[in-house]
Amino acid sequence: MNFFERQIEVRKSSRRLVLLFILAVISIIVVINLVIGGMSVANGATPAEVASLAVVVSLGTAAIIGGVSLVRTLMLRNGGGPAVARSVGAVPVPENTTDPRLRRYRNVVEEIAIASSTPVPELFIMPNERGINAFAAGYSPNDAAIAVTAGALERLNRDELQGVIAHEFAHVVNGDMRLNIRLIGVLFGITALAIVGRLAFYAGGSGRSSKNSNTVPIVLVGLVVMAAGYIGVFFGRLIKAAVSRQREHLADASAVQFTRQTEGLAGALKKIGGLDEGSRLRSAKAEDVSHMLFGEGLRFSSMFATHPPLVERIKLLEPGFDEQRLESLRSQWRSAPPNGLEEDQRLGLAAPQDGMPAQSPRQAPAQQQPAPPPARAQAGQVPPRRVQVDARQVVARVGDPTGSSYEHGQALRRALPEPLVEQAHDPAGVIALVCGLLLSPDRRVRAAQHQILAQRLGAGPADAAWHSGAATASLDPGLRLPLVEIAFPALRRRSPEELEQLMAVLSELIGADGQVSVFEYSLGTLVFTGLHESMHHKPSWSGKRQDLRSAAPMIAMLLAVLARVGNPDPGDAEAAYASGMAAILPGSRIAFALPPEGVIALEQAWPVLDGLRGEDKARLVEALVTVVLHDEQLTVEEGELVRAVCAVLHCPVPPLGAGA
Repeated sequence: MNFFERQIEVRKSSRRLVLLFILAVISIIVVINLVIGGMSVANGATPAEVASLAVVVSLGTAAIIGGVSLVRTLMLRNGGGPAVARSVGAVPVPENTTDPRLRRYRNVVEEIAIASSTPVPELFIMPNERGINAFAAGYSPNDAAIAVTAGALERLNRDELQGVIAHEFAHVVNGDMRLNIRLIGVLFGITALAIVGRLAFYAGGSGRSSKNSNTVPIVLVGLVVMAAGYIGVFFGRLIKAAVSRQREHLADASAVQFTRQTEGLAGALKKIGGLDEGSRLRSAKAEDVSHMLFGEGLRFSSMFATHPPLVERIKLLEPGFDEQRLESLRSQWRSAPPNGLEEDQRLGLAAPQDGMPAQSPRQAPAQQQPAPPPARAQAGQVPPRRVQVDARQVVARVGDPTGSSYEHGQALRRALPEPLVEQAHDPAGVIALVCGLLLSPDRRVRAAQHQILAQRLGAGPADAAWHSGAATASLDPGLRLPLVEIAFPALRRRSPEELEQLMAVLSELIGADGQVSVFEYSLGTLVFTGLHESMHHKPSWSGKRQDLRSAAPMIAMLLAVLARVGNPDPGDAEAAYASGMAAILPGSRIAFALPPEGVIALEQAWPVLDGLRGEDKARLVEALVTVVLHDEQLTVEEGELVRAVCAVLHCPVPPLGAGA
């Protein structure tokens, strides 16, 4: 099942969720009506009165459930992933942390984000949770948050943490997060009746000493509503179990493919089984997120379990595993619990940027060594890389990156200068960094850009951007967009007003010299798309559904622009364009034609292209790769534009140069 098929499956799961919700609501209404109707008949009510009461009860119950679900869903939608993380007591990872556990956590997340071409999510830690667990939450990758427990950071080594984080990223890119967060909102309504009934019961009970004859009915109504609420709890747990289990198996498989080793993920699961704390959460809100967690956060019977059995998950990774091994691990770890950082040092897993000195680094087989980022040529330009890859293989890797992608992401992350990375983490300095990346090497244009910044942001921020521009001027071009991706969490911590102002300023900086380069357009598109969806939780445009025939003119324009970016010779560009059109629209008679506006003309294509169905987007990605690699050469500009296009299409394509 590839990325596009999984998207279809998620939509089917969403429809099943709605159906199960409706069935649960009907069941609750029927139970309440039966009990209250029976009480009414016992008190001498006529059939007409019972029928009228049933209508009132049904409408009232449906209104309470629907209203509470709607309010909860809107609250979660407005808060995105960070709101879910905070609801269970998680706190953001400090941007200037020196704690090696937190630095290691952040670096692992950034490596995986770069490798999978997804925005870096906001990072949270659950400081009071000693069990080993984690979850990802959000409506889209652009407003995602990942939270891990303090126990996970303390007990897991780097390989094991990678396995857990890769598992959570599978949920991020496959659309599971949106389904999971909807599940929280929908189920809150049918479980809220238990709270309403409990309040009514206690309110009625507190008035028993009074002479109010309505006291007993209130108590009885409270009992009925509370019982119906627990029916809702039953259905809620059943729905979560039905939706979640298979997705956990898929996420485990994706994590193994991504990290190219089973030891990390299996080791994390063994530590859950071998430590007394396991994966349990203490938070009172643990049940809300139980279906989102890496491991079981609460103890349920097998019927309500949101995850496959722990031993089953381990055996899928290590077929010869003997579950008696968990008993010996429990005995061993009761006296000497594992320490992740110490294991890193002993196994040679520590990385310098984690805040711990690397000792005796473990050597991977020669064919698995990370490829270094492309070296800068003496003239300051990066020569194209020779790449041979089947476009259909790239489509198969959308949302499902391989180990070579992860190694490539590690290499890019470790090649980034730490002072620039620290600035990218700092909400106070991140705007200057992003603006600095757009400052022109031409002195006159640069001076005009500085004046724009001074007018829009003030003299201090303008000078800070000037200094950032000087610091990034020598940065390898292949590292510019990865640096921007790392900056997203810090950008999201700025106010919506500041972000709106930033997007306007970036547009002015890009247009200061009267032309738009591929890098400028790619950076602006990534930032605008990511921040808009983070703030508004919906795409920047609301285009209608399209098919390949209706979208043909926009497809042709995109392929023509992309072909020209990688082929200065017009004849070569036309040949590359023809190969892409043959892949997606065979027999098309749309001639090769470059739009006069250049790359900026793509703005009119996005509402159309993002409206394509999943299978058509897959063919479009195949056509993009066919055009780019027609000459078996990959330039930095081609890679940047493909990254931006795929972000707009919501198709996380791993870097094309990875593992080539």
